Amino acid sequence: MDVQAVHDYFGALQQRAVAALEALDGAPFRTDAWERAEGGGGITRVIEEGRVFERGGVSLSRVQGRELPASASASRPQLAGRDYDAMGVSLVLHPRNPYCPTVHLNVRFFVAAKKGGEPVWWFGGGMDLTPYYGFEEDARHFHSVCRDALAPFGEEYYPRFKKWCDEYFFLRHRGEPRGIGGIFFDDFGERGFEHSFELVRSVGDHFLTAYAPIVEKRRSHPYGERERDFQAYRRGRYVEFNLVYDRGTLFGLQSGGRTESVLMSLPPRVAWRYDWKPELGSPEERLYTDFLKPRDWV
Repeated sequence: MDVQAVHDYFGALQQRAVAALEALDGAPFRTDAWERAEGGGGITRVIEEGRVFERGGVSLSRVQGRELPASASASRPQLAGRDYDAMGVSLVLHPRNPYCPTVHLNVRFFVAAKKGGEPVWWFGGGMDLTPYYGFEEDARHFHSVCRDALAPFGEEYYPRFKKWCDEYFFLRHRGEPRGIGGIFFDDFGERGFEHSFELVRSVGDHFLTAYAPIVEKRRSHPYGERERDFQAYRRGRYVEFNLVYDRGTLFGLQSGGRTESVLMSLPPRVAWRYDWKPELGSPEERLYTDFLKPRDWV
């Protein structure tokens, strides 16, 4: 197990992603380095009011502590209260154009002390797409790349991780998915460290291939206040999920991470309306009827 190699890869992934996104947007990302009193810190790269992205963040973090937070030990209760070393890259992009979807990528690695034995380690991560106006070709493209990222490691991974994503990014209090999914996995260490690390690298390396062509295709699509209002309404669902259910957000807050960096995933313009329903036959209704339900896209 080479912990430093994982951290080195995560750092390089952040740099590559930011460079590509700056080229896509044309505006620079701000760099914000931070330290954590108990141990560790990170580098948060943020863009606001860019040409394409209203807000976006690519955050690299590594934190150490004496007591593994509950959000990380939920499926491993025997590790509760143990020393830990946690690192990862978290990326969220909120384009201004409502026809460009929001996207999320995360890859992470945990090492926890185990009393009287070897340290316990695991990976987690995935990527998922949250459109406001659905396009089947975009959904098929995104899921095809997710499938391709996992294909070298076994045919069973994509359907398994897709189902996991559909189930995880689900707002139980609303009874609806956050978006059209992608892939998600956690507590992953199958077939040893090298196999698991290689799979995680493949997920990270395929992100730009999955997302950038969609933005290029939709970034100039005309829109008006109607579309912006619907985007703001649907972004409210994104906020609800991140603050109520998301394990990464909860871990960051529970571990005493830098709040600004943890919450950089939240969109800048959001709206909630009481008991709002889309017009019958409208593009907004089509998002609900055709996209906000689990589907086999590839």
